[in-house]
Amino acid sequence: MRYFDRPGVYITGVGQIQVEKQSESSLREMGARAIKAAMADACIEKVDAVYVGNMLSGMISHQQQLAPIVADEAGLHGIEAVTLEAACGSGGAALRNGFMSVMSGMCDHVVVCGLEKMSHSDKDFITQSIATASDWEIEGGKGESFVTLNAGLMRRYIDAYNISSDRFAMFGINAHSNANKNANALFHKEISMDDYLNAKFIIDCLRIYDASPICDGSAAVVLSTYPPTDRSRPCIKITASAAATEHVGIARRTNPLAAEGIQRSGAKAYKMAGITANEVEIFELHDAYSVIAVLSLEAMGFAKPGEGWQLAVEGEITPSGKIPVSSFGGLKARGHPIGASGVYQAVETYLQLTGKAGANQVKKDASIGLIQSIGGTASSIITHVLVRE
Repeated sequence: MRYFDRPGVYITGVGQIQVEKQSESSLREMGARAIKAAMADACIEKVDAVYVGNMLSGMISHQQQLAPIVADEAGLHGIEAVTLEAACGSGGAALRNGFMSVMSGMCDHVVVCGLEKMSHSDKDFITQSIATASDWEIEGGKGESFVTLNAGLMRRYIDAYNISSDRFAMFGINAHSNANKNANALFHKEISMDDYLNAKFIIDCLRIYDASPICDGSAAVVLSTYPPTDRSRPCIKITASAAATEHVGIARRTNPLAAEGIQRSGAKAYKMAGITANEVEIFELHDAYSVIAVLSLEAMGFAKPGEGWQLAVEGEITPSGKIPVSSFGGLKARGHPIGASGVYQAVETYLQLTGKAGANQVKKDASIGLIQSIGGTASSIITHVLVRE
């Protein structure tokens, strides 16, 4: 069976707004703008449901029930509207929920929106709020943050494989180079190897260019049972949606560097889509921290354990490389508005597969894309496979 002939759900429209710091728009306005753009792109006026990925609105903006509020603002009053939370994987969780609702036959058209507004709050409060996605009893409640937890993973990797922290440089350099060409990215400044090496260490081995920024943003996709009515448009289908978990607390894991949750989610997605890692032509990974990017490349079968960084050093993650990543800047440089990131990945991969990525277009004529949204330190993992007819 050809990979496109497998069962799946069509992406018929996409929308996104620019990632910003201190956005002047409200949460509801941001989400509504992305939804309206996606529905206009899909040439539809009604959908059966709205699924919103968001982590922090209850804590930071004192607003629960975000999905019905955003749906109202988008002119979709009375519709089924549900908010999904999976920490930094919330956007991916919303996408999976939308995929399942259409695959089940319960809905013909749904819109999935990722949304986060977080940069208006005190930085320390934001850091503490994000830390609630750790195992609070043994991590967040003991003073750990995601900066310290990921720095710990990075130190463990460096010591296990006897490499320098400099080996992580190309992930940030590649991300910034790609974001510089993306009008919707937060950062429009390329960085050099010297910039990386001379950058501030946030803690231990973790430099500022190894971590993603606090920011605001929203993106949306329309998922449909049927392909676009305009047959001149390329058909993009999600043929796999898979989720898996790992112990939330790093100390509870047998081998944290094995990223077993990523392996499980990835294996399920590959099997469902009927593909292998060798057939993937673009990978929008969850590069919230450089070490997670490395572990993802290894766990998803693109490199052997301890060798994921080599793909970056050898230029294989660039737009002209063997497995391009962060093609629009990724979480590092496009920005990581937490609940929105997984949906931005879907939008960006859709643009790549349809040849509409403009200056960010990868060099190969890609027809199979992989996106992965991760909550926590690789504890909740949602993987999707997108294919072009």
